[in-house]
Amino acid sequence: MLSLAYPWLLVLLPAPWLLKRWLPDYQEAKPALRVPFMHRLAEASGQMPGPGSAVLAGHGGQKLLLFIVWSLLIVALARPQLLEEPIVEERSLRDMLLLVDLSGSMEAQDFTDAEGNMVDRLTAVKQVLDAFFARRDGDRVGLILFGSAAFVQVPFTDDLDVVRELLGEAQIRMLGPRTMLGDAMGLAINLFERSEVDERVLIVLTDGNDTGSLVPPERAAEIARDNGVVVHTIAIGDPAAAGEQALDEKTLGNIATITNGGYFHANDRQELEEIYSHLDEINPRQVETQSYRPLTDLYDWPLAAGMLITLLYILFLEIRLRYFNRRMDLTTAENPAD
Repeated sequence: MLSLAYPWLLVLLPAPWLLKRWLPDYQEAKPALRVPFMHRLAEASGQMPGPGSAVLAGHGGQKLLLFIVWSLLIVALARPQLLEEPIVEERSLRDMLLLVDLSGSMEAQDFTDAEGNMVDRLTAVKQVLDAFFARRDGDRVGLILFGSAAFVQVPFTDDLDVVRELLGEAQIRMLGPRTMLGDAMGLAINLFERSEVDERVLIVLTDGNDTGSLVPPERAAEIARDNGVVVHTIAIGDPAAAGEQALDEKTLGNIATITNGGYFHANDRQELEEIYSHLDEINPRQVETQSYRPLTDLYDWPLAAGMLITLLYILFLEIRLRYFNRRMDLTTAENPAD
């Protein structure tokens, strides 16, 4: 749809006609020759001299051409614009961050894959999370991997294909054999500080217990709560395991309670899928729709048309003048002065 940014400028279109109608013709004073027999010339010609000026009147075509150029310039000043089709964008109102445990205990083969074959815990987690990400299309998601250290694998992004691909590249023990849960949560809180949305959700998945973080997990949970972060904790594996592979369900439950989140435990793949389906329900996609219609300026078209017409007219006058001078030269050559 075409529109004008300054339509009020169109009132200038009749300005040339109004100026000619109401303003006097231009007069230029020039020296004159006085002759004593002027009255005789007037009597002989039958005309009496009087004040006035000579006005060169242009022909109709020239006036029409000038009006067209003037109109094109006024239209260009009015700034014509093309209003294009609306573009709709969705902006996520929630940032969701996932912490995935890559410690040595994740290599225990007590889960199944989609075909029912026994696989290690991380392989099952990857498959379940891949389906989870596929359902979160439109959300902003981040991914932190942790073991003896924590690493931001993917900062917040709405490109979930990248998140799924980089999660697939994660390997057990790639960040060490231990489980530094508290430090990983501290890194997550720092990442959330760059977030500009109000709703912040952290999902922690681990099969062990904290083994020496500088920041205790429960203290990290208190900091998360103060920063508006809700933490859901998911425990997988055997709760009866002992040693460094022991599953600290109490701490994980306290983390969820402190931050008003939920605590879940999965003994197998089916329960893990049910947990993430439940998280889908309690954390539905929330997006803000924004739409705008791009504007394309078109003032250059009437401006270019006016300039082109003016140049063509000047070229026409130049050609006509040259032709007239050439005809005069030929006439003079054919009829030399006696």
